[in-house]
Amino acid sequence: MADPLLKGMTLKGLEIFEVLAQTGSVAETAERLSMSAPAVSQQLKNLDAALGVALIDHSRRPMRLTPAGRMFLRRVDGALAALRAGQRDLTALDLSGLSALRLGVIEDFENEVTPILTERLAETMRNCAFRLHTGASHALAAQIARRELDIAICATGGGGTVPGTRAYPLVADPYILAVPRGTDVSGGLAGLDGLTYLRRDSDQVMGKTIEAYLSGRGITLPQRFELDSNQSISALVAGGSGWTITTPLSLLRAGRFAGGIDAHSLPDAPPPRRIVLLASEDWTGEVPDQIAMIARELIGVHFTGPGLEAMPWLADRFHLMD
Repeated sequence: MADPLLKGMTLKGLEIFEVLAQTGSVAETAERLSMSAPAVSQQLKNLDAALGVALIDHSRRPMRLTPAGRMFLRRVDGALAALRAGQRDLTALDLSGLSALRLGVIEDFENEVTPILTERLAETMRNCAFRLHTGASHALAAQIARRELDIAICATGGGGTVPGTRAYPLVADPYILAVPRGTDVSGGLAGLDGLTYLRRDSDQVMGKTIEAYLSGRGITLPQRFELDSNQSISALVAGGSGWTITTPLSLLRAGRFAGGIDAHSLPDAPPPRRIVLLASEDWTGEVPDQIAMIARELIGVHFTGPGLEAMPWLADRFHLMD
């Protein structure tokens, strides 16, 4: 006998609710799911009716979840993650025929994504010589260009590519402003003169993009700190020593320093940092696509989900890419 609590609820409705929680827009949700806006709205109405409670505050733009919606989203995320894991298991990645795989992954994912991804790959690599490299995006891109890696998960600029590779999009990671907790940002970047600007390593993709952004706005800042350590930058911001331009992925790695940092929208921000899976043109077939699917799922669980819950104003910018 069917559970009456589930009457009127559909898998499509739950998927639509999950995406709307990220976008805050019916139109954007419809575009991502290749549906019409009326169909999205009807599914959301059906879900509200099935639960007997309003999940979304339609009076705000972007739309926001109600307290009941935020509570329900946590359950929906877990349920859909379990279903996707089950689907993945039924169409399991099979690397048993590979003799070698050289994989590179950016440091951003070292603690949450890379270990689980490696574990899942290892389950099917029976006779495969596997090598894993972690590092900065520019270093990994150079390695795959020299054919020292077969596959690399790394960042590109607004649309940069590496010759001889195919890109599988994973996540859009927008640029944001990070300041010590309680800092007044009403005066824009010019109002932060009392704090030191913490510059990122100019060899990194982020560093190059941020410098181009500042230069384009005619902003020249003292060259006091240039750091390639995300944790060091986070510690200095949290300690009140300075401010920086960063991204949600980087900020979510701040760990124990996160409580001392406020994040804000960056005025006229440059195009988001794109995290992609790059596969050498020698690699064809389903392997890169399936690895990208697993990586996308893990990024959603460990980054975009928690990130949008903490920073809902990023709903239309910080999202997984199909």
